[in-house]
Amino acid sequence: MTVTPVELCSGLLHALDASEGRRRRRSRNTTADSIGLAIQRGLLEDAVREGPTPESFERWLQERCVAQGESDGAHRAMALLIWHEWQLASQAEDVSAWLVAGARSDDRENGDDAS
Repeated sequence: MTVTPVELCSGLLHALDASEGRRRRRSRNTTADSIGLAIQRGLLEDAVREGPTPESFERWLQERCVAQGESDGAHRAMALLIWHEWQLASQAEDVSAWLVAGARSDDRENGDDAS
C-alpha cells in the first residue's frame, strides 16, 4: 500500500487530535507545544486542501517553508517532521494502513476514534 500525501496528512491530523488531548491534560505549561501543534496542523490542513502529488510533496513542503521566511525555524521543523512521517509511511505498510484507517488512538480526548 502506498499512501498519498493527502492520506498521510489526513491521518496525521487525526493523530494530532490525540496529541492535543494529551497536551491539555498535562499539568505543566504547554504553550510551546500548542504553538508547534498549530503550525503542524496548518501545514497538514493545507496539504489536504491543496493535494500535492507524491512526486511534488517534498517541493510543496519546501515552498511552505520559504513562504514563512528565513527566520521561521518552527515551520521548517514541522515540515521536516511531516517529511519524515511521509518517508516512514512510504516504506512501512503497517504505518500506511494505520494512517489510511484514520490513525486510531486511545488518547483522543472524547474516547471516540470515529471522526
